[in-house]
Amino acid sequence: MFEQALADLDVAEFWRKGYAILPDVYTDAEVEQMRSEVREHCGSGGGELATSPMRHVLADGRMAAVAKKLLDTDEVLYGGDSSATINGVIRAWHKDNTDRLDPDAPDWDDRYTQLRFGIYLQDHTEHTGGLNLKVGSQDICDLETGPTLYCQNSPNDLLVWSMRMTHSGAGTLLKDPSARFPEPDEWNAFPPEEVAPAHDERMAVFAHLGANDKHGRRYLDYLKTRTYIVDAWRKRPFTPQIIDELAAVGIVVRDMPAEVKDDKRAGLSKLWAPYWYPGKAEPVAAAPEPAPAAAPAAAPAPAPAAPSGTAPSQAFARRYGRAVKRRASGIVSGAKQGWHDAEPKAKKAARAGR
Repeated sequence: MFEQALADLDVAEFWRKGYAILPDVYTDAEVEQMRSEVREHCGSGGGELATSPMRHVLADGRMAAVAKKLLDTDEVLYGGDSSATINGVIRAWHKDNTDRLDPDAPDWDDRYTQLRFGIYLQDHTEHTGGLNLKVGSQDICDLETGPTLYCQNSPNDLLVWSMRMTHSGAGTLLKDPSARFPEPDEWNAFPPEEVAPAHDERMAVFAHLGANDKHGRRYLDYLKTRTYIVDAWRKRPFTPQIIDELAAVGIVVRDMPAEVKDDKRAGLSKLWAPYWYPGKAEPVAAAPEPAPAAAPAAAPAPAPAAPSGTAPSQAFARRYGRAVKRRASGIVSGAKQGWHDAEPKAKKAARAGR
C-alpha cells in the first residue's frame, strides 16, 4: 500500500501545487491504534510525539521516505515539532514557516524545504471538519492568493504540504458535490441541512520534517522563541534511544530540548511574530495566529532572540512590540466583526433584536 503510494507520488506536481495526498498509507488497524494513542496522548498532557508512545509515527520511516523523495535527499531534519489534537478549531488562514508576511526575509530566497505532514484519523470525503488549503500559495507571501481546496481525505491517507502554504483547519464541506469550498470565515454561514455531517471526535496527527539546510536551521531557531513548544521540550528530553531510532530511518535529530533546557531567552513569545534577520530595519506588522491546542491564549510577548548569536537592537525590539500590539488589536476586532457578518440571516436578526 505505502510502497505504491510512494511510487506514485509526483514530485513535480507537489512543487507546483504545494501539497500531496498519499492514499492508503495506513491500514484500518493502524488507524484505530493511532486513535487510541491520540486519546491517551492528549489526556496525559500532549507534547511532541518522539518522546511519547506515538514515536512510531516518525520511526516507521513512512514520513521520512516521502520527505526524502520530495526533497531529493538521503536524510531529513527533525527537532521536536509534532503534535496530536482532538477537535482542533484553528479556522484562520495561516502559514507555518518562519517568515510569513515579509517577502524580503530568508524564507523567500529560494525553494522552501520544510514540510508539514498530517494524518486525519477520520473520513473527510463526506464529512466536514477537514483541512483547507490555498493551492499554489506556497510561493506567494500573502494569505489571500490561491483557490480554496477542502482536502477530502480518508483516515488511511497521509497528507503533506509545504510549510509556506496557506492553510486552515476545521474546514466546511457542503453536501452538494458541485458547490464551491467555503472560506474559513464562512463556517457558520450555511443552513445545517446544507453542510456535510461532522464527526463527534476529530483527531489529527502532525509532524514537521525538512531538509537539513538553512531553512531547517532557521525554522528550529525560530521555534526556540515560542512558549508552547519550549515548555514541551523542557518537560521531555530526547534520549539516546529516541535519537538512534529516528536515525535508523534517515532522520537527523537536532536536540532542541537540550538547547533550551537552561536558556532563559528561549520561549518568550506566546504568539507568532516576525523573526529578526540581519539587515531587517523595521518590524512587519504581525498577524497573530491562534494559539496551538496545548497552549493557552495570551498577549503578545517581547521580541524573540535573534538567530546564531546575533541580537536585534533595542530600538527594533521596541518598534516590534508596538507594531505587534497594534496589529493584534486590529485582528481581534476584525475577526469578531467577520464572524458576526457570516452568521445566517435569522441568527443575525435575532442578535440585532436583543
